[in-house]
Amino acid sequence: MPFSVAIILSSILDNLTTTIVMISLMKKLLDRHDDRLFFAGIIVIAANAGGAWTPIGDVTTTMLWIGGQITTLNIMKGVFLPSLACLIVPLTFLTFALRGRKVVSPEVCEIGADIKTTPFEQNLMFTMGISCLVAVPIFKSITHLPPFMGILFGLGILWLIGELLHRNKNDEFKEHLTLVAALKRIDMSCIVFFIGILLAVATLEHTHILTSLAQWLGNTVGREDIIVTMIGLASAVVDNVPLVAASMGMYDMATYPTDSFLWEFMAYCAGTGGSILIIGSAAGVAAMGLEKIHFFWYAKKIGGLAALGYFSGIFIYIVQYKLLHG
Repeated sequence: MPFSVAIILSSILDNLTTTIVMISLMKKLLDRHDDRLFFAGIIVIAANAGGAWTPIGDVTTTMLWIGGQITTLNIMKGVFLPSLACLIVPLTFLTFALRGRKVVSPEVCEIGADIKTTPFEQNLMFTMGISCLVAVPIFKSITHLPPFMGILFGLGILWLIGELLHRNKNDEFKEHLTLVAALKRIDMSCIVFFIGILLAVATLEHTHILTSLAQWLGNTVGREDIIVTMIGLASAVVDNVPLVAASMGMYDMATYPTDSFLWEFMAYCAGTGGSILIIGSAAGVAAMGLEKIHFFWYAKKIGGLAALGYFSGIFIYIVQYKLLHG
């Protein structure tokens, strides 16, 4: 099923890339726009759920991983089952809702007609690309160097293999196959956006505003699980990146050490809470642009299912944590 592929792929790549890939594939398989809307909505849920249980699957989990709040194996063990429940529960309800509905496929499916590469070259580059991404946590564990050095090292290897693989081709065909062409397509506006968020949050942290906010939440709400659940729901309205960045500045690691309940639960809630609204995650925004999904349509048809999956995962995580830690 495409949704199982999406949850696995997003754990290796990231939720945004997975959403773009899966929706592009879905356009080749489904002809009616109404059918694609429902599938796109579940793809968003699957991509966000898959990105929450690995350190490289979502920007927020990557931030927590780089910051030392979570480690690779513990986040995978702790959040996998809740993430799975976050997808399975809404998918089950949608399966019954769409039972008996006929799905129309396009008559002609032209894929890769203008690509001047062999299946071997495509499979090699795909395998090497995935391997470089998966190797980043291993690189960090072995060398204890920052993750960005691991991904740059992998990028260099991928660059070299690509140049050697296509060295005998004409420049006309080779140009769009090289890594240089891919680097030219980087979305600099997104990079600047994240830099601006982190600078703004750093300012709030150094002025002790975030510390005061954490103290106020602790005194007013009291319970960590409720506070983190509220942060996850807020990520459906406000992007999860600034919320997690702010949370990292609000809570001291001396009080909340690596792999504590707060950080693992934060990774799940912030990663999956954004699925409740189409604007709550980068994956949702990408799907909205690719399939022209209306905000209110998503809120009416998919938002309730996403919320059901979100709270199901919360239930699973809390039960699992209590069974393991007493």
